[in-house]
Amino acid sequence: MKIGFIGLGIMGAPMAANLGKAGFEVRGYDLRPEGRTVASVAEAVTGADVVITMLPDSPQVEEVLPEIVEYGGDNLLYIDMSTINPETSMGIAQRLPRALDAPVSGGERGAIEGSLSIMVGGAEADFHAALPVLRAVGRTIVHVGPPGAGQTVKAANQLVVGGTYALVAEAIMLMEASGVDPGKGLDVLAGGLAGSRVLELKRHSMVARDFTPGFRIDLHHKDMGIATAAARQAGLSLPMTALVTQLIAAARAQGHGSLDHSALLKVIERINAA
Repeated sequence: MKIGFIGLGIMGAPMAANLGKAGFEVRGYDLRPEGRTVASVAEAVTGADVVITMLPDSPQVEEVLPEIVEYGGDNLLYIDMSTINPETSMGIAQRLPRALDAPVSGGERGAIEGSLSIMVGGAEADFHAALPVLRAVGRTIVHVGPPGAGQTVKAANQLVVGGTYALVAEAIMLMEASGVDPGKGLDVLAGGLAGSRVLELKRHSMVARDFTPGFRIDLHHKDMGIATAAARQAGLSLPMTALVTQLIAAARAQGHGSLDHSALLKVIERINAA
């Protein structure tokens, strides 16, 4: 099976590598020359059985879509694994008969390990056709509904992740201000009901103030905009989501947009600075 992969960033590059290890023929394209194996979107798409996009936002996906439509074959299976607006995904499904929105969760480590969680919107038959590809990059793979549903679930994921980071940041501050070793404290929390994937992967780096990006504040800021827009569309008030959105916006405004989203700790520190 030939796969055209567009978007070889922090997440896309290891995902494309895992597809290659699984035996697929992968033609990768990115705006940056490093890592790409073809010189254009058209070259990545032409002759491909499956095309995957892993891009920052809706505008970037919409920018490459015309070439995917033009150069893709009649039976092309298109899988957009970016995190974008649900409305954009629904629009794509109207232009391509076999389109899935399949955003992921798990960060850079999940992409490297091939252990991502993948929430998939689209036709059930296309979902089953895509499973061999998705299993090469993910571990938890669920068909959650029609086109756009995957993006809605991803929005829910991002509000939970952002809220968890904010609370872990506050827990660290509370323990430090009280003279308690936050590393030992978080070790205990990680083994109890407060345990989470965030604590499992990030507690040590947060205590050490290591904010090397696995998923940048800038991208989480974009995702929280998607979540709040989805809530507005559904006629819902989500006060905790609104608060977390403001904290992430503050992190970006303070110049931390290129840091990992665990850098919400820097915002909580600044709030409490003497």
